Amino acid sequence: MPKFKVRASDLRKMSPEERMKLLEEWRSELIKLRYQAAAGSLENPGKLREYRRNIARLLTIMREEELRSQGKEERA
Repeated sequence: MPKFKVRASDLRKMSPEERMKLLEEWRSELIKLRYQAAAGSLENPGKLREYRRNIARLLTIMREEELRSQGKEERA
């Protein structure tokens, strides 16, 4: 679980399977944090923002990889 900002370079080094697993973990943790925030028992509200940003960063990298692979297929 991320404590702070996760570096894009670290995410790029991961395999696609690792990224998908990490995405699922982060999304489930974000849901838990949202429930805690709604109940008023969230200790650190900054965690919500950090998880959202990490998820967005991961999705962006996954999309970049997808577009890069499509570009290679079109050239071949």
